[in-house]
Amino acid sequence: MFLQRSAVAAARRAAISPVVRRSFTASALRRDAKNVEPHSTVGQKMKAFEDIRTEEDLVGPGAAPGTIPTDLEQATGLERLEILGKMQGVDIFDMRPLDSSRKGTMDNPIMVKSAGDEQYAGCTGSPADSHIVTWLGMSRERPMERCPECGSVYKMEYVGPEDDGHGHHDHHHGPEEPKTFADFVKPQYW
Repeated sequence: MFLQRSAVAAARRAAISPVVRRSFTASALRRDAKNVEPHSTVGQKMKAFEDIRTEEDLVGPGAAPGTIPTDLEQATGLERLEILGKMQGVDIFDMRPLDSSRKGTMDNPIMVKSAGDEQYAGCTGSPADSHIVTWLGMSRERPMERCPECGSVYKMEYVGPEDDGHGHHDHHHGPEEPKTFADFVKPQYW
């Protein structure tokens, strides 16, 4: 029985080993190729964070043919801007955690910065981790939200461009804002 199993295992190894050797040999030949034309963007100078002015500046130079590109060489767009900012010590997306040392109120809410029309914030309570994460959605039309678990209030502070170029804000065709129980409470109870 033992000899039968070892014979089957040896046969499996014999069938696989030539395929593995060929793939390593082919990659070694590709690695050692000397007469490869350089890619047109490889000679492009990498721009520093301070030199970024347009969207075209956020396209990386790429890697030389036959090599594996680094994150900096292949990243484009916002990812490239974030990497270049981190290299200079600038936090592009302000990834610091929100203030959880206090509970936000209607008069003094916890501010959440946003460059877009909508922003989600996760509330874990005050003090931190007093309840599971509850995700709250805020928008430019409805910037304040209250956590249903702990009652903490969050307010979105829009820090993006004043005119986003779409021109859609004057005629909104989307669904109507959903009614909540607060819409039916008499004003004298507020």
